[in-house]
Amino acid sequence: MDIIRRDNISYEEFMEEHYKPGIPLVFTNAAKVWKANGLFSPDWFRENYPDRKTDCRGVTYTMKQVMDMVEAATEENPAPYPIIFDIPATIPEVLPLLDPLDLNYASPNWLKNKMFSIGKWGGATEMFVGGPGGKFPYMHIDYYHLNAWITQLYGEKRFTVFPRGQEHMLYPRPDDPWRSELNVFEPDYEKHPLFKDATPINFVVGPGETLFIPFGTWHTAYSLTPTISVAFDTLNSKNHKEFMKDVWTFKSRDSKLKAMAMYAYAAVATQTSKISEALKGK
Repeated sequence: MDIIRRDNISYEEFMEEHYKPGIPLVFTNAAKVWKANGLFSPDWFRENYPDRKTDCRGVTYTMKQVMDMVEAATEENPAPYPIIFDIPATIPEVLPLLDPLDLNYASPNWLKNKMFSIGKWGGATEMFVGGPGGKFPYMHIDYYHLNAWITQLYGEKRFTVFPRGQEHMLYPRPDDPWRSELNVFEPDYEKHPLFKDATPINFVVGPGETLFIPFGTWHTAYSLTPTISVAFDTLNSKNHKEFMKDVWTFKSRDSKLKAMAMYAYAAVATQTSKISEALKGK
């Protein structure tokens, strides 16, 4: 099975053929609406924002250090991955270069509702930086059952996704069912025999391409070269029921009282978003 790639697809076609049925898609040129497309590179960030900082695995790095690391990395000696910059917090100047953030496809998105900023529900806009051999530390589905949108702006990254319905072959962790026990890059078939029957879809996303990963889709990534990508999530009426279940699950780990309060708050936020969407007609 191959990933579907579309060069020219209408919003209506995307919703009917991919969003509603939950089928991943690579948009080959949706990012053409961003000024960042064709602009972002290690040299560009070193020149413009060399001293901006982020943390990775307990270590603080400057932008220059990050870009130097990923360009020096090899598959045998990879840089830490993923190195993530919270764009609004660390490099807000680039936000106008990512407008419209939704690429004219990722809407409606209830996470734009300012109420969601309080609960840290996954509404971040982030820049992922990696080098050759950098791989996501675990196969996973996105927390809160959000839809993921990943636009590759520099370099190439290999993704692996699994069609829905194969969860039982992917060994979700009992203590964290959003993560897999598997090392998908070096599977142990004696320990995880059902994985032999899984049907991973492997494909490369290159500069200017955008990957849509529907909520509940298991996936992971591997950097083939120095890479820079921008990622954000979406929430709306299609996935809000699963979102609410996750809110309860995550918050109840702290306390039932906190879970009740945050669940009620999230319910109000989703309801106001639904009303706003209905008034806008989209």
